[in-house]
Amino acid sequence: MTFRAFIVEDSSTIRDNLIETLKELAHFEPVGTAETEHDAKRWLTTNDWDLCIIDLFLREGSGLNVLESVRGKRKPGQKFVVLSNHSSRDVRWRCKQLGADACFDKSTELEALVEYCSRLREQVQAQDAPAATKPATVLPAAPA
Repeated sequence: MTFRAFIVEDSSTIRDNLIETLKELAHFEPVGTAETEHDAKRWLTTNDWDLCIIDLFLREGSGLNVLESVRGKRKPGQKFVVLSNHSSRDVRWRCKQLGADACFDKSTELEALVEYCSRLREQVQAQDAPAATKPATVLPAAPA
């Protein structure tokens, strides 16, 4: 199964590095990006995705507003992760309140983000794997 990631990040350097890292280390397929709140909201509500990684401070608008606007509209299994330089305890609490599944600091927790993404992909793949087939039950021969 392909695991589809959408990135909401206004810095092209960070966005490009993040995409390459997720492709290489977590085996995600990037399916789109957005630099603004408006573009992110529109894309997330009209496309299929498994993981959305959101920066809080965007070129235009806020990642918090993106979280809030799509909070009740996501499908089961879709995950929101916040990746920001602003990740104080209060910010993390607010992100969780708005529906974020996890929050990571850009400067100190990139490795933890990649580990989270890898575990998430493994969990989804394990759920989608076909169940092991049980051996057929052999019935005793009918009495003669």
